[in-house]
Amino acid sequence: MAHARKFRFAAQLSKAPDGTARSWAEQAKKAEDLGYSALLMPDHFGDQLAPVPALMAAADATSTLRLGTLVFDNDYRHPVVLAKEAATLDLLSGGRLELGLGAGWMRTDYEESGIAYDPPGVRVDRFAEGVAVVAGLLESDGPFSFSGNHFVVTDHTLLPRPVQRPRPPLILGGGGRRVLTLAGKLGDIVSINVDLRAGTGGPETAPNASPDATRQKVAWVRESAGERFDAIELNCLIGFVMITDDARSIAEAMGPTFGIDPADALHVPVTLIGTLDEMVEELRWRREEYGISYFSVEADVWEALAPVVSRLAGT
Repeated sequence: MAHARKFRFAAQLSKAPDGTARSWAEQAKKAEDLGYSALLMPDHFGDQLAPVPALMAAADATSTLRLGTLVFDNDYRHPVVLAKEAATLDLLSGGRLELGLGAGWMRTDYEESGIAYDPPGVRVDRFAEGVAVVAGLLESDGPFSFSGNHFVVTDHTLLPRPVQRPRPPLILGGGGRRVLTLAGKLGDIVSINVDLRAGTGGPETAPNASPDATRQKVAWVRESAGERFDAIELNCLIGFVMITDDARSIAEAMGPTFGIDPADALHVPVTLIGTLDEMVEELRWRREEYGISYFSVEADVWEALAPVVSRLAGT
């Protein structure tokens, strides 16, 4: 695949290790020192820091680390509010924001907050409008207007203005065809995920993470992006990592869950299994095969994978 971008890695973090501001700042600085390009945060109502203030604190503790979300839920904030927060974060971080947006998926967040959990099609429709509003406001130096079924904005000038021009890069993430088609048209970074329309993120999503499913998702992005595909950076969140010298046995156990043979199980993009050397080669294979060069690493393994990051980042 002719998508030879250099590797980047993000630590996907959400909690202060000992519950203090100092430990959160130290964690961000350590990610920067270990070669991570970015610190990304999820956006849920459970046991995690709120993204906007936490990202600003991480920015204050670092100098080169990029800060962002994987991803803000479109339903939790009006897009005018989110655009203002994003512009402020970009300004105060010196232009280091990566703005991740998604349609929303976690059913329990909606149930516990009382926010309506609309059918997937409605949420995606609203997401498309939200992206248009946020992007339009961030890009427009003058008054911006928008009229849709879900959002109406009239002659609003977004202040402050972001540092990055024409705007901070948009990470658009999802696992279904509609969202990935939209991401291919508008995203600067496209995060390839499993299809989470069931709202739980449970075992039912496993077959949707197979190598064939991943190739299909990248094909949707490519088809939608057209000539701009090579300008898009493809991302994936690695949610399960096992450092082992017996990857074959783990793959044999995983195969039935994903509905694939063990050899393909080692290529499931949301997992990474093997020795550190094997992981390096596997990520090179994924870049060549899928075009994915930007990998986010979950909080429980980001430090353990530092040797892999050290060898691959920037190559």
